Amino acid sequence: MLSSVVVFLSVFAGAAQAGKRGLCWPWDPGKFNTGDGQVVAIYDYETYAPPSSNGNGGLAFIGMQRCLDCSSSPIADLYSRWQSQGWATVFTLNEPDINGITASQAAAWYIQYINPLPTKKALPAVSSSTNPSEGLNWLSEIMSACNGECQYDYCNMHWYGSSFAEFQSYVESAHTQFPCCQWVITEFALQNPSGGQADQVTFFQQAFSFLDSASYVTLYFSFVATSPTLLQQNDASAASYVGTGSCLYNDDGSLSAVGSSMI
Repeated sequence: MLSSVVVFLSVFAGAAQAGKRGLCWPWDPGKFNTGDGQVVAIYDYETYAPPSSNGNGGLAFIGMQRCLDCSSSPIADLYSRWQSQGWATVFTLNEPDINGITASQAAAWYIQYINPLPTKKALPAVSSSTNPSEGLNWLSEIMSACNGECQYDYCNMHWYGSSFAEFQSYVESAHTQFPCCQWVITEFALQNPSGGQADQVTFFQQAFSFLDSASYVTLYFSFVATSPTLLQQNDASAASYVGTGSCLYNDDGSLSAVGSSMI
């Protein structure tokens, strides 16, 4: 197993040097593996790879333990799933700051279950809420609660808002607040813009250029690598909150205007 993990790590490291883009909750990910190395990774909020016609599509799969103990990704299976699949990176806890998980609870959980994984690790993914004990405030709290005992390689943020200027300011302020963090941005999009897909395309074109040039950002994942119909069927609340204009696929399986801007 060790030899296969070493190979996986070296392949992913080489790809990451060429590009930072990834697919969140992907459907048929191979469409994005064009050989130019712009899109390098996928994750699906689970510790098993997503079903598709071509597996990972030649992209590096990142396991995610999105909740303290999920029926689909049991915490008891985390280590064995890492052993069998050999992820180079693991993501943890999806927006615990707005889902009733305290920073102290998350820190104890992280030390027990995530520290033992001999792979790169990301702290829990925080929302862009600016409320007390949420968003970056929660991130600060878990760092304090960890008291230096949480082993991590990345900080992880989500963002939804109204403009590229707002997004850029938020990411830069996060870097200023946590200058030692290398960041992964695992969800981001405009929040249901009036111009729909056209507004999302303009936003992502600006955001991709900015993030590609930001040395403190390692990977980023626009929301979301599915089609409008599948998003509405599988997560109606997300479709309502973000809209379907940010979907990377059309309903016929072809790349949308947003998806085409990824490659």
